[in-house]
Amino acid sequence: MGDKLQRFYRGMRTIRRFEEMAIELYKEGLIGGSYHSYIGQEAVAVGVCSALRNDDYITTTYRGRGQHLAKGADPYKLFAELLGRVDGYCKGKGGPMHITDVQTGILGANGIVGAGVPISVGAALSAQMSGIDRVSVAFFGDGAINQGAVSEALNLAAVWCLPVILVCENNLYSEMTPFHRSVKNKDLVERAAGFCMPGIIVDGNDVEAVFETTSAAVERARRGEGPTMIEAKTYRLQGHMFGDSEMYRSKEEVAAWRGKDPLDRLKRKLLEQGLATESLLAEWDRELTSKLEQAVASARLSPEPGPEAIYADVY
Repeated sequence: MGDKLQRFYRGMRTIRRFEEMAIELYKEGLIGGSYHSYIGQEAVAVGVCSALRNDDYITTTYRGRGQHLAKGADPYKLFAELLGRVDGYCKGKGGPMHITDVQTGILGANGIVGAGVPISVGAALSAQMSGIDRVSVAFFGDGAINQGAVSEALNLAAVWCLPVILVCENNLYSEMTPFHRSVKNKDLVERAAGFCMPGIIVDGNDVEAVFETTSAAVERARRGEGPTMIEAKTYRLQGHMFGDSEMYRSKEEVAAWRGKDPLDRLKRKLLEQGLATESLLAEWDRELTSKLEQAVASARLSPEPGPEAIYADVY
C-alpha cells in the first residue's frame, strides 16, 4: 500500500500545482471565460480514477481538470486547451469548461449542471450492449442533484442495471447556495434509495477511503450488478470561480476546512508511516512543478486556431 499512497500523493499534488498555475494564467488574461478551481477536492479525482482502467469512461463538470489529470490526460494538451491553442484536446475550442479526450475515456467536461450524468449512463449502456466489462463514472456536484435529467438518468441506470458509478462531489455549495437550503436531505446519497440502488457516503478528503469505496463499486458494476451512487463529502478551498467574493461563507468555515486539506492529510500519513521524508516530498514537488512549467511554456508557443477552424469538427 505504500507505493499506492505515494502515487496518490503525487497525483493529488500534480492537480494542485496544475490548478495553481492555471489561475496564474487566468490572471494574465490568457484564459477566456470563467475559471472554476478544483483546489481542495483532489482526493476525489485521484481516489476514483485510480480505481478505473484506461478504457473506462468518465464525464465531469466544468471543474474537471483534476479528474482529467487523474485519468491520464497530458498536462501540455490540457494547458493548450485552456489557452485556446490548436494543440489542445479540442483544438482550442473547448477552453477550461469543455474538454474531451476519448483516448483516455474522458467523454467530456460539461458547462451545463448535471448534463454529464445522462452521457455517462449512455456510455454504460453502450458497454452493456457491446458485452464488454467497461464501467462509466459520472462526476457531478451537489447542485446537480435536483436536475430532472439526473433523476431520469439514475432511474434508467437502475432499471437497466447499468455498469455506472454516480459520484456526487458534495462541496456544500451549489455556486453560492448552501446545499441544505435547496434540499431537505441531510445526505444527498439518500436519493439513491428512491431508485433502489446502493448509496454510500465517503469522506471525500480521504483518498484511501475514496479509492476503496470506488473499487468496490467498480467491481460490483463489472460483475453486472448495476449502479452505485457515492456521495463524497468534500470542500472547495477557493470560491465558485476566480474572482468570487465568497460573501456566502465565513472565513472561519474556510479556515476549518483548510485544516482538513486532503494533501496535508496524506502528507502527514506518509511522514508518520515512514513512506516519505520532507526532502523526498520536496524533490517530488520540484519534479512535477518542472514538468508542468515545461507544459505551460510549450502551450504558450502553440498557435491559436485560424478563422477557418470554426467550420471544422461541426456536426
